[in-house]
Amino acid sequence: MNSVECNIRNRTIFCKDNLDILQGINDNCIDLIYLDPPFNKKKTFTAPIGSSAEGASFSDIFREEDVKEEWLQTIEEDYEKLHAFLEGVKTTEGKKSYNFCYLAYMAIRLIEMYRILKDTGSIYLHCDQTMSHYLKILMDCIFGEKNFRNEVVWAYHGPGAPKQKQFSRKHDTLFWYAKSNVWCFNSEDVRLPYKEKKQTLRRRMSPHGRITQEEEDMYHARGKIPEDWWEVRVAARSKKEYVGYPTQKPLALLERIVKASSKEGDIVLDPFCGCATTCVAAEKLGRQWIGIDVSVQAYELVKKRLRKEVEEKRDLFDPEKDVGYYTDPPKRTDRDADYREQKYVYIVSHPNYPDEYKVGIAKNRKSRLNSYQTSDPNRAFHMEFHYLTPYFREIEQHIHERFENKREWVQAEL
Repeated sequence: MNSVECNIRNRTIFCKDNLDILQGINDNCIDLIYLDPPFNKKKTFTAPIGSSAEGASFSDIFREEDVKEEWLQTIEEDYEKLHAFLEGVKTTEGKKSYNFCYLAYMAIRLIEMYRILKDTGSIYLHCDQTMSHYLKILMDCIFGEKNFRNEVVWAYHGPGAPKQKQFSRKHDTLFWYAKSNVWCFNSEDVRLPYKEKKQTLRRRMSPHGRITQEEEDMYHARGKIPEDWWEVRVAARSKKEYVGYPTQKPLALLERIVKASSKEGDIVLDPFCGCATTCVAAEKLGRQWIGIDVSVQAYELVKKRLRKEVEEKRDLFDPEKDVGYYTDPPKRTDRDADYREQKYVYIVSHPNYPDEYKVGIAKNRKSRLNSYQTSDPNRAFHMEFHYLTPYFREIEQHIHERFENKREWVQAEL
């Protein structure tokens, strides 16, 4: 698929549920996505009174009422592995469990992020140990295991004493996935100076110590590509940077991600932008950017931070005028206004169930038939009929209402 023009202008903040905004963005038009979503901590985070972020808060509690049935329906119809995974969580923990509700909430949004990401694009999902093991499987199902690039560990020091019977928890995890087998990685832009002493360096480079001063100086000046564990100081330790947002991430962390996985002029999206650190990092590095957050505070914070952080652009860039603020979802320009998605209505039979048929909906009929076959040692399922239509839900509903249903199969003559 070729990339298309993005239908959102540069330097834009949307303050609304991010799913509505994501669904309004054109296919295949974003170069880099970084998201620092809720971690399912089961509590509400609020910025302290008197801080720059005062008034900002978000709930990190997920309940059954937060999950829409249409999300689960879409996942069942179009994403078999993802559906199987969520069904496993639901079977183990229950449909009302916080974990199932959280994963359903995240899954439908990650599906949209996959759609809007360019084929050469990358996504970094920021999480911690609360749900990282679940989210890794979620990402494998949507972006594909083969597109997993790195698990980056962000190690930090900060306040908070550990419990006496365990180690102190002082790291977060970032899962980096590409969308395809072609991706952007600017190794030269993220190299770090070596910390080794010259004698240690000389021994490592040459077992006999025979290395010219020029080679040694070049080796140090060039630096090294960082490992997949990064020591970056938390934002709260920097008075200049910290605005009081409860889950604020350091600017240095986001700058490294933006430098590594995008080029100047590329579009960077943060669908949970909070205090807009991603937007500030993108602006400083000459990237276009889009931020989404449920709180209007994100818009106020990005303007305030840009005034302070982007001093060199003072004459060319005025945050008050140049940062767009919207609440309505954008309108896609890569398809007709009366567009309706098409899916297959299919009818499947099995010799063990005479005069009974499985009627369902699928985006990919061949893949759906194969999923049935893998559950049967004899691979005896047969696709009797399939019909691609924009009225898939209406037709399926009509069939199930018209004929008697038994064990999710329709009893009728073909």
